[in-house]
Amino acid sequence: MKVGLFFGSFNPIHTGHLVIAEYILEFSDLDEVWFVVSPQNPFKVNGDLVKDTDRLAMVKLAIPENEPRIKLCSIEMDMPRPSFTIDTLKRLKTENTQTQFVVIMGSDTEKSLSKWKNYDELISNFDFYIYPREATAYIEKFPNEHFSLIDAPILGISSTQIRELIQKGCNVSGYVPDDVWDYIVKNKLFGYSGVHNYDYE
Repeated sequence: MKVGLFFGSFNPIHTGHLVIAEYILEFSDLDEVWFVVSPQNPFKVNGDLVKDTDRLAMVKLAIPENEPRIKLCSIEMDMPRPSFTIDTLKRLKTENTQTQFVVIMGSDTEKSLSKWKNYDELISNFDFYIYPREATAYIEKFPNEHFSLIDAPILGISSTQIRELIQKGCNVSGYVPDDVWDYIVKNKLFGYSGVHNYDYE
């Protein structure tokens, strides 16, 4: 089996993540895509991260019930922090000896890949499916033959933008799955106050 690993803090998960996952499943050789929820990214300040349990719950809610090929992976939650992709990949390979893992990554993230732990080992032993985050992704040169550009839609929304909109009092139900929005509202996440500023909707 060939599994694509979509790493992220998913703070929160949004419809763009699902569109990319579903597109890659349909137009690549992957059998499944796993959303790997990261508790701590070594390159980001985690001050605005909601609780691990909340982010795991939102990813679980976001996965369509009729799509068994998309799964939640919480393996990093009981690993040392911060999370390093090479360590997670090694553990996954140890626990799933018959599975080939591929890292799914946005073209913007790929540009900083050389700063990652054990970079040479990472790009020599694992494949990467890159989805475009900007039009320039189509003219970028990748480090080696382990990288493939997936011609997926370029989506402009990000978790950061969604959090900012919520803090402004905006209804972002169009950017996240319905169940995720309900969870955000119920638990008052990301500064949700219940007061809407419709000028931003």
